[in-house]
Amino acid sequence: MIGIIDYGAGNLQSVMNAFEKLNLSARLVRNAEELAKFKRIILPGVGAFGEAMKKLKSANLDEAIKDFVASGRPFLGICLGMQLLFEKSSEFGEHAGLGLLRGEVVKFDDAKFDEPLKVPHTGWNVINFVRETPINRGLKKSEYLYFVHSYHVVCDENAVLGSSEYGYKFTSAVAIDNVFGFQPHPEKSHDTGLKILQNFGRL
Repeated sequence: MIGIIDYGAGNLQSVMNAFEKLNLSARLVRNAEELAKFKRIILPGVGAFGEAMKKLKSANLDEAIKDFVASGRPFLGICLGMQLLFEKSSEFGEHAGLGLLRGEVVKFDDAKFDEPLKVPHTGWNVINFVRETPINRGLKKSEYLYFVHSYHVVCDENAVLGSSEYGYKFTSAVAIDNVFGFQPHPEKSHDTGLKILQNFGRL
């Protein structure tokens, strides 16, 4: 069974619908005690980093997530959920994240763009995978996925699973041991996204 964390900051229905399409059992999780009962957990998320962390902490979900990851079971962060895996974010002030992966979350720096572009980065874009892990098995080295974000992660090279280009190159997917993260939305990315979620459901 896959648990999808419901903390008031995610597009949950589209994630639930994707697993329904894949015939994989998924259920919303709202309290910390329930988290340990699941074999796999997804942390979705849209909105502001600091507010999301506040919501996770108020429900003691931050510590429950750390315990779950420490148990070695598969964990996937999507969009804001991926950003929350890291140590800190500079979105509307500096905020501490879950600290499961080393790195920080920064706003797109349009001063570094190689052409004039709008922020947020919205729409279909290519993700270039730099290695194969169980979560991107069966996918091509470059795939289109759907993005909506103004901030991106800066992290250690060993965590990078894939990168994308928007004004400059940025990390768009991460993987270390049992922890995975995608900046784009697999649940909105048609067959490619469904393949990612299916792979996760089989871990």
